[in-house]
Amino acid sequence: MPASQCNTGPVQCCNSVQSASDPAVAKQLALLGVVAQDVNALVGVTCTPISVIGVGGNSCSAQPVCCENNSFNGVVALGCTPVNLNA
Repeated sequence: MPASQCNTGPVQCCNSVQSASDPAVAKQLALLGVVAQDVNALVGVTCTPISVIGVGGNSCSAQPVCCENNSFNGVVALGCTPVNLNA
């Protein structure tokens, strides 16, 4: 999906994107008291909005994603969809 189609919030740059069923991700979610409604949903881990990173460019050496719920201070982001920054 092109970044311009990200209508759920800013494009995030996450260190990793894992399934909510991944043991490490499940542990992070449990620590935050988050119940993943869909164990197959993609969860971004350690995320930063692209706009914060790229002054004059969209540099994201990890995984750029568009996420539905970014309300956990970047520790995790829920409902993520990979985006193509070059589109």
